[in-house]
Amino acid sequence: MDTLSTLVNRLKNAASAARAGLVVIPYSALSEAALQALRRAGFVESVLVQGEGVERTLSVTLARENGTPRLSAIARVSKPGRRLYRAATEVKRVRRGAGALIVSTSKGVFTDTEARKEGVGGEPLFVAW
Repeated sequence: MDTLSTLVNRLKNAASAARAGLVVIPYSALSEAALQALRRAGFVESVLVQGEGVERTLSVTLARENGTPRLSAIARVSKPGRRLYRAATEVKRVRRGAGALIVSTSKGVFTDTEARKEGVGGEPLFVAW
């Protein structure tokens, strides 16, 4: 699988089935940038890079609200077999602002709110709520 699918699946499992607070994900620069965007959106509490070289990992602590993870669902939008792109005007709010669309743009990885503020579009990676 690609690195974003691994990221989405591990976060989905941690948030729903396992109710885990800490998730370890293999390192990639795109995964780190996407997790930082989720942190800014309030779904992730912290992201730590651990290890050196090829053995680097990302330790992710999910944000909690009243003992349950704030992240209730996460799903891929653009996939390796079918790439999707959105113009800046096509980047819409998720669940009336309660969720976040993570978008890879030419200026970096942003949430939907940040992308609209910057006036840039790009590839919508995944949606979380």
